[in-house]
Amino acid sequence: MNTAETIRQCVAEVQRLREESRSSLGIAAAVGHTKRFQARRFAGTYADLLASPSYGAAARFFLEELYGDRDFRERDAQFARIAGAVERLFPKDVAATAVGLARLHALTESLDHAMARALPLADVEDVPTYVLAWKATGRREERQRQVEAVVAIGQEMTRLTRLPGLRTMLRMMRGPASAAGMESLQRFLESGFDTFASVTRLQGGAETFLGTIREREQRLVELLFDAETVACETELLRILGQAR
Repeated sequence: MNTAETIRQCVAEVQRLREESRSSLGIAAAVGHTKRFQARRFAGTYADLLASPSYGAAARFFLEELYGDRDFRERDAQFARIAGAVERLFPKDVAATAVGLARLHALTESLDHAMARALPLADVEDVPTYVLAWKATGRREERQRQVEAVVAIGQEMTRLTRLPGLRTMLRMMRGPASAAGMESLQRFLESGFDTFASVTRLQGGAETFLGTIREREQRLVELLFDAETVACETELLRILGQAR
């Protein structure tokens, strides 16, 4: 499957899930609760990185672009509309990053909607309810794939910053990207590039940052699947207490 087909398929799946949630106010509300809770959880898990002069920008990029609870419908609509243009206008390495983002977005939406369907009338921002919804949803293999996909996006961004001349090329793409209706993708790429460029200037900075993300996310996944409910609730309450 080529770049355009993959992006269109992922966006279509996200749109299907949104249509499904619109048919039930309970599911739509639960999806919103789930996303808000997970954004707060990320802010707590990485409170130290968010406050760090060295890693704060990278942590905020992950929070806003990968774990955020903001509305991504505009970006999704652009992705669907310009899927074919991505492959034509952007370098191959950049297009591959766009595909990775589309796949991660579809997977995340699928998991969030599954949790919402597990408890459609519940407030999933409540810690015990979130734990119950997680355990009821299951899908451990996909949770693991989600962790690896998040880290892979960071690794790709890091790799792109080390390609000579790519930042200049991205800057030159602003006009064509705007004309083609790709402002959201252009902003994501430039923001990610600049963020990870600052991290890669640190000795081992990108590896340290992404290693921390993988370790903490993996630990949380294992906790929520393997630990008793009370232990899960206690840990999540501790994490939320650190959120800024």
